[in-house]
Amino acid sequence: MLEQTLPKEWHELAAVQQKTEDGLLSKPNVVGVALSHKVKGETPTDEPAVAVLVNQKLAPELLTEDDLVPKKLDGATTDVVEVGDIFAGGGTPKGLDTMLLEAPAREYPQWEEGEPEPVLPEPGDLDIRPEALRRRIRPAMGGYSVGHYRITAGTMATACYDLTPFPGIPRKFYLLSNNHVLAASNQARLGDPILQPGPADGGRYPRDLIARLSRFVPIRFLSGSSQPVNYVDAAIAEGDFADLNREIYWIGYIKDMYQAPNVGMVVQKTGRTTNYTTGKITAVNATVNVNYGGGRVARFARQILTTAMSAPGDSGSMVTDLEEQAVGLLFAGSSSVTVINNILYVQALLRIRVHEG
Repeated sequence: MLEQTLPKEWHELAAVQQKTEDGLLSKPNVVGVALSHKVKGETPTDEPAVAVLVNQKLAPELLTEDDLVPKKLDGATTDVVEVGDIFAGGGTPKGLDTMLLEAPAREYPQWEEGEPEPVLPEPGDLDIRPEALRRRIRPAMGGYSVGHYRITAGTMATACYDLTPFPGIPRKFYLLSNNHVLAASNQARLGDPILQPGPADGGRYPRDLIARLSRFVPIRFLSGSSQPVNYVDAAIAEGDFADLNREIYWIGYIKDMYQAPNVGMVVQKTGRTTNYTTGKITAVNATVNVNYGGGRVARFARQILTTAMSAPGDSGSMVTDLEEQAVGLLFAGSSSVTVINNILYVQALLRIRVHEG
């Protein structure tokens, strides 16, 4: 599937990446390897490079010779990129205060006639508040809060149905999100209740039951010498047709699949925490180590990296291009990057269809 999901101009460099990736990931501080354009200073160039992702850039004199990233790998340029630690659920973008995301809505001063007029905040000072996407909604649509009854909350990507011959008559309908949102990172059982909104947003069983866990792709974690590779953090839950809407709030309906997104492409998403955001793809064919808490780390390959466009709770958001073509499923990030599963892998491994045709 690599030939389908990676633009042709990256195929030769992908071969170098495949050959050198394990050695690079064994170096201290390295959390991923990807294909990107080399950045000089803070300015991206057009030069293709193998991007070595580190949680923190260190001065060369603090590293041993074996730990240094070579400037060239099999003739290919390398670029060391600081991304911080990558967590499932995403990190908070720089400049976005997590306290604002959890704080109650701002209460404006009340004013009675005859009293001095209160000073209201200027438009530029208004807090960004995500409460709208944390409320209960039927039918539920992409972008809204959802979650397994024993987690906090994530985001519904969209509604979907089984990958059966098209045209046809679907027999079951599902909502799509991440494994760690709907299946509690492998800990759930098939048939478990899925709530909308998620428990952190007031969802309670049975009042807010929207669906039941139907399928998930198990996440395989690193353990000792075992280094399994994952491609998606994804799951579906079956619900009533009347309760599920394929529309994504503020974006619309998925029109097609964007199979091979490229560096520089602008994308968009709507999520439970940060509402509607846009970002730019910074790297493709990424292999990254993702933290799931409790000492659990999973390695994901064939991922898409964007500029920071999410925060905890946005997990499961559908990412599209500006023409509403599906790009991928958001599932992880740090303060500087967001990590997305390619939608072709999501569809193939869950055996679902997210658009007509």
